[in-house]
Amino acid sequence: MTEPRLSQLGALLHRRGLLASEPLPAHHAEADPAIGAVRYDSRLIAPGDLFVARRGQHTDGHDHVPGAVDAGAAAVIVERPVPRITVPELVACDAKVALGVAASWRAGDPSHDLGVLGITGTDGKTTTAYLVRALLERAGRRTGLLGTTDVIVAGRSLGNEARTSTPEAPELQGYLAAMHAAGDRWAVVESTSHGLAQQRVRGTAYDVAVLTNITSEHLEFHRTLDAYKAAKRSLFSRLAVDEENPEKGFGKHAVVNADDPEGESCAAVATEAGAAVIRYGLGHALAPHDRTELDLSAVGLAETPSGMRVEMRTSDWQGTVPLRLAGRFNVANALAAMGVALALGLDPEAAARALADLPAVPGRMQRVDEGQGFSVVIDYAHTAESLAKVLDELAPTDPDTGLIAVFGSAGDRDPTKREPMGRVAGERARLVIVTDEDPRSEDREAILGAIAQGAEAAGKQRGDDLLVIPDRAEAIAEAMRRARPGDAVLLAGKGHENTIETAAGELPWDEEATAREALRAIAR
Repeated sequence: MTEPRLSQLGALLHRRGLLASEPLPAHHAEADPAIGAVRYDSRLIAPGDLFVARRGQHTDGHDHVPGAVDAGAAAVIVERPVPRITVPELVACDAKVALGVAASWRAGDPSHDLGVLGITGTDGKTTTAYLVRALLERAGRRTGLLGTTDVIVAGRSLGNEARTSTPEAPELQGYLAAMHAAGDRWAVVESTSHGLAQQRVRGTAYDVAVLTNITSEHLEFHRTLDAYKAAKRSLFSRLAVDEENPEKGFGKHAVVNADDPEGESCAAVATEAGAAVIRYGLGHALAPHDRTELDLSAVGLAETPSGMRVEMRTSDWQGTVPLRLAGRFNVANALAAMGVALALGLDPEAAARALADLPAVPGRMQRVDEGQGFSVVIDYAHTAESLAKVLDELAPTDPDTGLIAVFGSAGDRDPTKREPMGRVAGERARLVIVTDEDPRSEDREAILGAIAQGAEAAGKQRGDDLLVIPDRAEAIAEAMRRARPGDAVLLAGKGHENTIETAAGELPWDEEATAREALRAIAR
């Protein structure tokens, strides 16, 4: 195989209109070097690598070009020429876009030979990803997964220590290449607003795009809710067929939640891109209000000791789908997955069986039972909307029992959601315990204080039905000590995550193990 050279990448970027100037001519080997890995971190450069100098929120890659060259970079991609460097440079219009395209090119454009399904939304991406992977596997289409809780290649879990739902472009393309090499036919990719806005997914050829929902989140990065929504919508524009996103025989499909206010805007973008649209939502029996005609709906719902039974209907099929998932909000996630089956022409009965067989997703409505007289649930809910949904779901019907909510909010992330999270918990829970999530570089007391203000606005009083306990293990232990028979204790925000990020570094964490130890302690 001919080794990839800079001139080939330059021609590709030029053809796609991504260079700010003509690519450099290749007169001799030094001007047209072979390219090793594509890197955006100068500290990782090895001799022969290509360094892409992108501008970030806190640093500018152009400042690190000399260091990358000293480390052996064979060439660089920049947005502005860097004086006195001794290797060829390509001047790109947008280095983030060039990074995505270059990473895909260097990996052999693996997504051109894989079916790629992207899932975006504020909540439900991970659960939907697991559900979609289950039904594709049941249909005989071996499927990899790139998501918040795990990376799965050829059925093997690789974990996700980085805790990044959508990895940076070189890592993303590396995983897709590994899936392709191992015989996977599809890849399910959680496509976050960060991943979309930062062009991490550029160079990835999508075949199906799924919208779960859109609520306020990540405004510390996007700045405005409109920008956040635009990032989500951009996934659906990526369904347009072109050189970067070829037709692979699957067609191009969008599966959107018609119950979400942004569902129709995403559907419109998908239609403009030439994709077929599947709309799913709750049927009139469950949500009686006017809306666009649905292609897939839930027309009946019954809760069971092990989960739920959902009656689903399309224009030519109706069936009951048992789910081993708790939470009525998971009905929408199951509908999204079934919408994928509908879009790809899979047998709905087989898809229903696949959804029925999926066990609980780690850290999502995960129950912890040590024989105590109250329920304990771990969930990843980390926005006001998702926290409200979970608390509403867990609310006991007995007036003598109540909810205990243990949660925090991440530092160096959207601060506007903290007060609303405290407020929704204060309105719903008998006892609110505010604690660390991932304080990172922020003052933990300031984070917890903002949440507490929201709970106080809902009528809670510190020291009585509102406790501020920064140490998460102690907060969980206190929740267990105060729980009454029949109560429901929600541990929200950490879910599956195995570290707590602080200014001093990462601390190991296991929410389930901590909860079990606290339960055993009160039983002694």
